[in-house]
Amino acid sequence: MTKYLDLSLIEINDYLKAKKIKPIDLVNEAFDRIEENKDLNCIITKNREEAVKRALELENKEVDNILFGIPIVIKDNIVTKDLKTTCASKMLDNFIPVYNATVVDKLNNKNMIIIGKTNMDEFAMGSSNQTSYYGPVLNPWDKDKAPGGSSGGSACAVSSRIVPFALGSDTGGSIRQPASFTGIVGLKPTYGRVSRSGLVAFASSLDQIGPMSRNVLENALLLNAIVGYDEKDMTSSKREAEDFTRLIGEDVKGMKIAIPNYYMSDALNKEIKDCIISIIDKLKNKGVIFEYVDIDYIEHSVPLYQIIALAEASSNLARFDGVRYGYRAEEYTNLDEMYKNTRALGFGDEVKRRIMIGSYVLSGPNVKTYYNKALKIRKAISNSFDNLLSKYDLIIGATTTTTAFNLGEYKDDAVKSFYDDLFTIPVNMAGLPGMSLPIGFDSSGMPIGMQIIGSKFDEAKIYKLAAYIENELNLDLNPKGVR
Repeated sequence: MTKYLDLSLIEINDYLKAKKIKPIDLVNEAFDRIEENKDLNCIITKNREEAVKRALELENKEVDNILFGIPIVIKDNIVTKDLKTTCASKMLDNFIPVYNATVVDKLNNKNMIIIGKTNMDEFAMGSSNQTSYYGPVLNPWDKDKAPGGSSGGSACAVSSRIVPFALGSDTGGSIRQPASFTGIVGLKPTYGRVSRSGLVAFASSLDQIGPMSRNVLENALLLNAIVGYDEKDMTSSKREAEDFTRLIGEDVKGMKIAIPNYYMSDALNKEIKDCIISIIDKLKNKGVIFEYVDIDYIEHSVPLYQIIALAEASSNLARFDGVRYGYRAEEYTNLDEMYKNTRALGFGDEVKRRIMIGSYVLSGPNVKTYYNKALKIRKAISNSFDNLLSKYDLIIGATTTTTAFNLGEYKDDAVKSFYDDLFTIPVNMAGLPGMSLPIGFDSSGMPIGMQIIGSKFDEAKIYKLAAYIENELNLDLNPKGVR
């Protein structure tokens, strides 16, 4: 079997320019890898016919950018014209959109090739990829472990080297947590950096699309392709385009980095803490300055998330009623019963639980008691981060409290699953960019991720430090035995 997809992006690009390989070679190899790793269950819908057609069309075009002809997979809550978008839910099992998300159009403009849609937690609600209507995704490093969620299928596809790239979405850690569990690089951009047009909304004030990749440089190159103002998204930033690779390779000496005590608390697994401390020690020897700090109100982030995110989800998912599109119950005697039966049968248990909590939060006096108070504390957390980052270049800490947990571990404890995002949720609350970077392995061989957090719209500085650490560590991040 060919191994072109194991080459670096730059090597693949050189081969394409020299006509040593063609886009169709990459596409065929990607589909071979999907078949070989089908037990991982990371792909819901394959796009083979269209991908082959696209690859053959590209044979007659000039290789004009670094992403030309590269296969990519898309999380299945990002709409794709004429290609099923299910959100891993029975509710949208047969839904075929009539337009592309803005990010999909941007990928097409770079002549990337979409080979499929990835499995995920239903409507992006979960941290394990076990709430999917299509069954759980397996972790390529240990198939008895969860890959994390909700972008677990995207993380799995990159980690198992099916493709070099995937798009995910991150509402409370849904790019960074699975990236940490599967040993890849995942970035949640600044809120507003990437258009949300065409992203099926979970919590609109928190959701953000972001890149998932094998390494730091390639992550930055994909982010270059998907950012930019979009008039179809009123929250997208009008900032000018920039090259996120521009600081990669610069010396890190003199950088001043904050380590919040929150991120090194007793909730953190000792092996992860020790791994992060070893990175800190290495960077200190290179002239990086570290200081331990406190962030006001950060300890309230998870309960705030449960209020704000679920309130927004309750509103956003009200549109799925069996009338306009999606699943409709077959048995009902009147319109009201049709609504009830459709939503009862179309949504999974975790989604229904979150809708009910969100509806409660938005009911009558509860808006003032819970929701409005939560918004005030969220603003205070955001201000605390902004004040801290005015004094420091970056913040670092753990991505997750543990490495990948066993499949089914939190099946009967839905609340506990929120606390898997203990360290990622604050970043969404503050609208900041955050990356999970693989930095080592625990005693059972499972990947460990470290989180790097930057000021709003300062992703380039995150990439600078991340690339330096990656180069120093030179880890082997290929799961054994997946191919």
